[in-house]
Amino acid sequence: MGDMTAFHDEISGWAAGGSGDTARDLATSLELRTAVLLEGPSDLAAVETLAARRGRDLAAEGVCVVSMGGAMNVARYASLLGPPGLGLRLTGLCDAREQPYYDRGLRRADASPEDVFVCTADLEDELVRTLGPPTVEEIIRVEGDLRPWQTFLHQPAQHGRPRHQQLRRFLGTKKGRKIRYGTLLVEALDPTRPPAPLDDLLGSL
Repeated sequence: MGDMTAFHDEISGWAAGGSGDTARDLATSLELRTAVLLEGPSDLAAVETLAARRGRDLAAEGVCVVSMGGAMNVARYASLLGPPGLGLRLTGLCDAREQPYYDRGLRRADASPEDVFVCTADLEDELVRTLGPPTVEEIIRVEGDLRPWQTFLHQPAQHGRPRHQQLRRFLGTKKGRKIRYGTLLVEALDPTRPPAPLDDLLGSL
């Protein structure tokens, strides 16, 4: 785990313009074969949580899961981790509206966009739909967020919106909430029946 954390740090530094020498050495020592490109930390939390629930150690399998800090960074990360850089197989998970960034970024890196799995809106929406709004609302209650949730529902912009859309929006209204609930919602899933994009991603690794 320590070496993988160091690898993530080195990749972030390399993407920011630093040297990639240490990242190359760590990739070799870790025997990496695949990089999973994710938009942000909430997606990373969901992927790693589901993998763990299925008894998988992605790092031990040679898979690094990378939070890129936004889909617009995919071209840079694909060039560093894919064929032009470390030569890893590239895959990923993205929102439908961000798919064009992935398509262009992976093609520029001589990688296949077909290895990226797409959520209809975003991963939170997929999780809410899979679990159902009543289950998600119960998780919110157990987590002590019932009052903020009820306050949120009284906002004029939320009146008349479908419940799953309200829940999806609520999860993104406070810093850190999407990351926390990315883990909690996956923990509440039947691990054999997650949302299709998440299931397909893990099945491809």
